[in-house]
Amino acid sequence: MQKLNPLILLLLLLTWQNSVAQIPGCTDPLATSYNNGATLNDGSCVYTTVYVTPATTVILDPVVSETSGLIAWNNHLLTINDDADTYLHELDTLTGAITNGYFLPNVNNYDWEEISQDSLYIYVGDFGNNTSGNRTDMHVLRVLKSTLTSGAPQIDTIYFSYADQTDFTAVSGNQTDFDCESMIVTEDSIFLFQKQWVSHQTKLYGFPNIPGTYSAPPLGTCTVNGMITGATYLKEKRLVVLCGYTTSISPFFFLLYDYPGHNFFGCNKRKIGVSLSFEQTEGVATVDGLKYYMSNERFDHSPIYNSEALYTFDLSSYLSNYISGLTLSSTGIDQATRINIFPNPFTEQFNVSFDRMEQGNDFRIFDINGKEVFFSDSKDLNQVINGKNWSAGTYFVKTPDGSKLKIIKN
Repeated sequence: MQKLNPLILLLLLLTWQNSVAQIPGCTDPLATSYNNGATLNDGSCVYTTVYVTPATTVILDPVVSETSGLIAWNNHLLTINDDADTYLHELDTLTGAITNGYFLPNVNNYDWEEISQDSLYIYVGDFGNNTSGNRTDMHVLRVLKSTLTSGAPQIDTIYFSYADQTDFTAVSGNQTDFDCESMIVTEDSIFLFQKQWVSHQTKLYGFPNIPGTYSAPPLGTCTVNGMITGATYLKEKRLVVLCGYTTSISPFFFLLYDYPGHNFFGCNKRKIGVSLSFEQTEGVATVDGLKYYMSNERFDHSPIYNSEALYTFDLSSYLSNYISGLTLSSTGIDQATRINIFPNPFTEQFNVSFDRMEQGNDFRIFDINGKEVFFSDSKDLNQVINGKNWSAGTYFVKTPDGSKLKIIKN
């Protein structure tokens, strides 16, 4: 009888101990499916339908009548228009007035739809694609923050396409699932949340946040029953808040939180309606994860007219318990290597995602007997692994520093 390698035996023992200690289930007390005994959030939380009303409302300057994104920066809000305008507009949150403007020279605005940021750069997404669904020039402008106020901002460009879009036949307006108006930026990646006019879902894509040309792979899909138009991201709180509107032009928030790594659809997903009608919500921003700004562009479809406006909302009733109770140990991600695997269990294929680019982003996958079934030395942050022909059972993903994660093939 062949003896198992002692290291494999130790790995199996540690995996068994971890599986015994962790009880998967819904860990959010606000959910109707809350499991008081659960210790590992498995994304199964179900919530009742709720609506929120704005705490404040201000009418914006008509110059930003097509406001299309928001970020909180330098103690102000910045917004953009989704037409030919190539300014970043600074807003007074109390009056709606424009207090400053930052001109971006030598660039065009074909369809700017989102603005985001990291510690060094502001990113402007020129990826609106609702006219005919067949753009081949989608890109993100990256503006160095330290040069923005100088009058000569340093700008470079990141080009991308959707890896799963193979048909570029023109379609009618607002009849494509390859539109996008939402973007967040992490330490080294850009993530897009599609605005799917046909499916009323949102699909996640990711690619590096450095200049280049990328084919962005799809990383997951989430049903939102509406069109996603804006996003804001708080890394330390593991929180993404999307905004959008339904087919009847009713705005909403869509909360994603307590997720592992960059698997933003991997845990709590909660839709919160907004008690407003015919408001074409376009941007969302927050500083603390509790108070939110939401902007809408002018809605002028006779006999209905709503001015461009900025609203504030208090979502502390839905997020304060989560934020105050955050613990890094509950992420379900290997903190040493920042690697995440989803879906898990899987049937045919799964994603391996790294939080940051490192020289050691290679990994090996072993079956329960210690036989290597897969090896990768790719430097891509996100990889799709085909395990269709693997036998059902338990596998182990091992990184060079000895960190390991268990994955199950159904």
